[in-house]
Amino acid sequence: MSNEAEGARETSGGAAGAGATSSAAAGSSAPLEIIAASLRRERRRAGLSLTEVARRAGIAKSTLSQLESGAGNPSLETLWAICVALDAPFSRLLDPPRPHVQVIRAGEGPTVSAAQADYQATLLAACPPGARRDVYRVCAEPGHARESQPHMPGVVEHVVLSTGRALVGLSDEPVELGPGDYVCYPADVPHVFEALEPGTRAVLVSEHV
Repeated sequence: MSNEAEGARETSGGAAGAGATSSAAAGSSAPLEIIAASLRRERRRAGLSLTEVARRAGIAKSTLSQLESGAGNPSLETLWAICVALDAPFSRLLDPPRPHVQVIRAGEGPTVSAAQADYQATLLAACPPGARRDVYRVCAEPGHARESQPHMPGVVEHVVLSTGRALVGLSDEPVELGPGDYVCYPADVPHVFEALEPGTRAVLVSEHV
């Protein structure tokens, strides 16, 4: 955090030179709803309660609760203390990272062939060190989408569609898959699986780091 801290001090100093207060800078440069959503997300990823984060940051629990609900006018110092308590870069509050989604269509991806058989293997995803993967067969029919709430922090899901068609991935931006298509997405945010054709079948791999 030391390099980011130095950058934040330079940013704060520049704002002061321009006649802006730290609280005004925080309030005007980033909407409170973005900061609120980022605080909730980072606290959930850290697995900490409101009470514990407030204690570590040296602020009142009611103050943190207000900030997470999009109320108040937080100063730079307050936000910085919360970031230290969450072990999160300050920039993540103002410019949250976009969830990484990878799609590999049928027939794409790095493929190797056997020498003495009509057999090909395509690498879709390498397992990170220390990760655990659970494998599921999914059978779904059109009608009601399977809306999933965020899982534990760091969980990633991989889906390969076998038959049918489906919308799969982040709830606000799912990807339409056909037979043989692959998608991976973070499952610690809301996500969805919605069958578009009868008899839709898929393999789902849940990855825990």
